[in-house]
Amino acid sequence: MRWRARGLAAAAALITVATVGVVVTVTPTKGTADDIASGVARGVRNLLSNSRDGQDFSGTPAVGALFRMSNGRLGSHFCTASVVNSPHGDLVITAAHCVSGASGMVFVPGYDSGRTPYGIWTVTKVYADQAWASSADPDDDVAFLRVSQPGSITPIEDVTGAEQLGTGSPTRQLVEVIGYPDSADQPIACQNWTREPMPDQLEFDCGGYTDGTSGGPFLADVNSLTGQGTVIGVIGGYEQGGLLPQISYSSMFGANVAALYQVAVAGG
Repeated sequence: MRWRARGLAAAAALITVATVGVVVTVTPTKGTADDIASGVARGVRNLLSNSRDGQDFSGTPAVGALFRMSNGRLGSHFCTASVVNSPHGDLVITAAHCVSGASGMVFVPGYDSGRTPYGIWTVTKVYADQAWASSADPDDDVAFLRVSQPGSITPIEDVTGAEQLGTGSPTRQLVEVIGYPDSADQPIACQNWTREPMPDQLEFDCGGYTDGTSGGPFLADVNSLTGQGTVIGVIGGYEQGGLLPQISYSSMFGANVAALYQVAVAGG
């Protein structure tokens, strides 16, 4: 798994909404011995056909890294997220297992080697499905984040542009997956076809997707000029994204993600 965040509180309704004042806690882990054995066995069956690796690049405006803030300064980045089109232009999507609150968590779109070309955006609310909050259901490992900049009314989408949100998409699509490994200050990107290894999960095979890449978008129909596409998944889901850097998973975006998006749009 790429990152496990502890302390995501359960809610009584469809979503969990974590507001400013809750401390973010993230703990790097690669799973239990049984989990690792299972993941390795699954991975070995795929490695012979997985010869490509993600390549470093300078980033794209709508995709960035999630950081913790410490004493007003950026700490370490721990997950990946991307701006999605919304009526108010202020929503970001990532994996639910990446987030457990909002205090001290920020999103830096287009982050590249210490540069923050599109600013630093504070996470003010987190929306995750009750099925994730109550039982960490891998089919609901998705979260929407509301972000803003103190003292500004300009939404992030006006600054970075946005990916479209795709639900109910075909299981086999050519996608580009972008992620920020926690050991690097640049993102990696790779293209490959998705497949459905089990019900309600997508698999993407490409090397280099280590800790920190959780939440990275599966982008279909990427525009070669803008770099923007349609998010049909994020690294997460089964094994919280995968136990091996060569194999990444995502919850399949269906009616559950569409409903969660509508709740986030409404700001409930």
